[in-house]
Amino acid sequence: MEILCSLPCNWDEWVGTDRLMKHTEDNVLKQQALDKKQGMEKNTKSGRSAQAKPKSSADVKLDKEDTKSNVPKGKKRKADSGTEKGNVSAEKLVKIQIPSTLKKQLVDDWEFITQQNKLVKLPRSPTVDDILTKYLEYRSKKDGMMTDSVGEILNGIRCYFDKALPVILLYKKERQQYHEAVSDNVSPSSVYGAEHLLRLFVKLPELLAYVKIEEETLIRLQQKLLDFLKFLQKNQGTFFLSAYDGPKASEGSGNDKES
Repeated sequence: MEILCSLPCNWDEWVGTDRLMKHTEDNVLKQQALDKKQGMEKNTKSGRSAQAKPKSSADVKLDKEDTKSNVPKGKKRKADSGTEKGNVSAEKLVKIQIPSTLKKQLVDDWEFITQQNKLVKLPRSPTVDDILTKYLEYRSKKDGMMTDSVGEILNGIRCYFDKALPVILLYKKERQQYHEAVSDNVSPSSVYGAEHLLRLFVKLPELLAYVKIEEETLIRLQQKLLDFLKFLQKNQGTFFLSAYDGPKASEGSGNDKES
């Protein structure tokens, strides 16, 4: 299966930045709310109750933050499915279910940077390249062989990460650090680690919505992405920082991510 074809590497060809939601705090919350909405719709269609599990602490946090969005009183909130210009409808989004503990990791990531004014110390260890290599070794050992499809999807993830990081995956407070840490001949995947890699999976559904993928290939792609997320979850204590001890972000530079 030509998985790499599902993850084209040319940024200008597979999506334009004008069609992406800026990776701001509100839009991250919208993505999380959309994920929960899609999960509820899936349960309803299959005859199961939408009230299946109690909300995790991360979900409660996100719900609480969502109510604080700056929406004028008396005006109807726009639907999360994308009434903003250039957004994609919920039906077209690839479904990538992020495990609850990794959702909590995203919340912690946001708090460290925007509330505590700290940055991830760079270069990270392990880097994104290291994590992808470890996953390839893990799959090869588990499967008893090194499959081309796994290597292709990992190359695709690396390519997406390198292209997307400076455009939609950084908070404004991180941009100066990026310019200092990444030169023209250095790829972000050799500098950044799991914290920023996880942010990519929040944006992947929106990015892949503009890629033509056959349904069968899409299903297998979703399964492989979920397996990779479970691998991150299994190694969460090793791959992710428990606290950001790096230099403090500059004051007054805003909470949003740039695009």
